[in-house]
Amino acid sequence: MPPVSKGMKQLWAPWRIEYILSPKPDACVFCLPPHCGEDEQRLVLYRGQHSFVIMNAFPYNCGHLMVTPYRHIMNLQELREEESSELMLLLRRCSSILQDCFHCQGQNLGLNIGEAAGAGIREHLHFHIVPRWNGDSSFMAVADEVRVMPEHLLATYARLAPYFAALYKDVIRNK
Repeated sequence: MPPVSKGMKQLWAPWRIEYILSPKPDACVFCLPPHCGEDEQRLVLYRGQHSFVIMNAFPYNCGHLMVTPYRHIMNLQELREEESSELMLLLRRCSSILQDCFHCQGQNLGLNIGEAAGAGIREHLHFHIVPRWNGDSSFMAVADEVRVMPEHLLATYARLAPYFAALYKDVIRNK
């Protein structure tokens, strides 16, 4: 094997092999089937009436959530009133849950509409909510464009799941 050049950097991430070797979906990752018993594998934390909360499988930070309508739409103008209302309610609830669970010092909320705006999955509208801490990008992102995730995705899912289970109870109680 040839020697590594002085300019090349290596980052070992052995857990990525699972993703690399796994079959990739042909369908939209946000078009969820009805309750199929796969919510934990799909990282779905909450299913509302018109929208749901899912963890980002490729997060910018621990606890990176996405809130998306069930309907496969691309633009805000296509949202129905009840979808829009539930999305905003879930964004507010997610913000509170992230604060309670992670004690974050800030949060980024965002919506990218269209590929030019940075939407990785442009065909299905989705909002991002990312917890932030002072210094969380540390030297890795600045020096080498690398993000350090201090917790495995499924550990984060297990940590968040009780908060969203409580959210289900609140919704039922308030009906």
